[in-house]
Amino acid sequence: MSYSESGSSPPHEPHQQQILDPNESHWLMPKRCSCGHSAFDPKQMQPFYVHQHIELPEIEMDVSHYILQQCDCPNCGKTVKAKLPPEVTTGYGARFTALIGELSGIKAMSRNDVKQLCKSVLGVSIATGTIQKMVDRNSQALAPVYDRIGQIARGSWCNYIDETSWFKEHDLHWLWAMVNEQVAFYRIDPHRSKSAFESLIQDWNGILVSDGYGLYQKWVQRQTCLAHLIRKADALAERKKADLRRFGEIIAAWLRQLINFAKEPPDPKQWSDFYTFFMFTVSLWESDKTDAGKLARQIRREINNLWVFLDHEGVDPTNNRAERALRFGVLWRKRSLGTQSEKGNRWVERILSLKETCRLNDKPTFPFLVECIASYFSNSTPNLSWI
Repeated sequence: MSYSESGSSPPHEPHQQQILDPNESHWLMPKRCSCGHSAFDPKQMQPFYVHQHIELPEIEMDVSHYILQQCDCPNCGKTVKAKLPPEVTTGYGARFTALIGELSGIKAMSRNDVKQLCKSVLGVSIATGTIQKMVDRNSQALAPVYDRIGQIARGSWCNYIDETSWFKEHDLHWLWAMVNEQVAFYRIDPHRSKSAFESLIQDWNGILVSDGYGLYQKWVQRQTCLAHLIRKADALAERKKADLRRFGEIIAAWLRQLINFAKEPPDPKQWSDFYTFFMFTVSLWESDKTDAGKLARQIRREINNLWVFLDHEGVDPTNNRAERALRFGVLWRKRSLGTQSEKGNRWVERILSLKETCRLNDKPTFPFLVECIASYFSNSTPNLSWI
């Protein structure tokens, strides 16, 4: 915020992250020098620092009354009544409806918390049932956005896929995430099965990055998540038995070295040395009956999927991208205990897809929610070109 000509530090607040456009500016002049001089030439003044003071204005809701009138037709005598414009029939505008969507979905606030915030901050008393209706409108408005995100995900050359438990009316369901650099697509399914996986991906056949769940292991071109294997090796490294601990330490170190190859690809000798010693270590423990042998056999099964990232630039050696995308859903599930209906499932799928896709594209959610709601009210399609 300081001008480049000056090395002066801020007088009060620390350096702020963003300069906002001001509503007004106040030019402050020095009053007195330490020597006592106070007559300064305004033409000699130079700015040295901009102090930004931010305040929330008093919120005053825009409330419009539409007074519908009627009269008798002078021609036939029938009573003729005025009709509301379509865009105001719900009683709540696009920005207010989008705010409810932002709070209920992007922030995962409970209906009661949203109700209290509207009363405390906005001065608007709103029933829980009305909040639910506004959430439903948000969900309906996001339907074309969700479909578009799904199309892009299923057209990507590489996707990171993971799943976590979800509950609908206390019945176990599964929240699936299909993520790449551009979009994140979510789907809730009653099953953690092949059919659920196929419903998520449909005709997609690119490079899959995933953990070692058996459902994924027959995929033609797959990068297995090295972080999952490292966690298992680290667990062995904490065992009391010295031989198990030593195996865990060695395998974890080799796997971490493999991940480092994503940043600094190995030369032929480095790769030969790595491959020789890694495979030798695994072979020594393959027939062992302990957990070390179990991990060694898993690595052997996954061997062709451990270094796909070295042959395809842009593929990560871990599935952290999908795990991060599921984290918010996990927190939401813990707070709300899931959903109560299929309609609730659709809302979670759509708002999570929007939230994470906006994050991936560094785009704020609220302005786009407003646009979606306005398009929904006008029976049109929002601009989806940014996705």
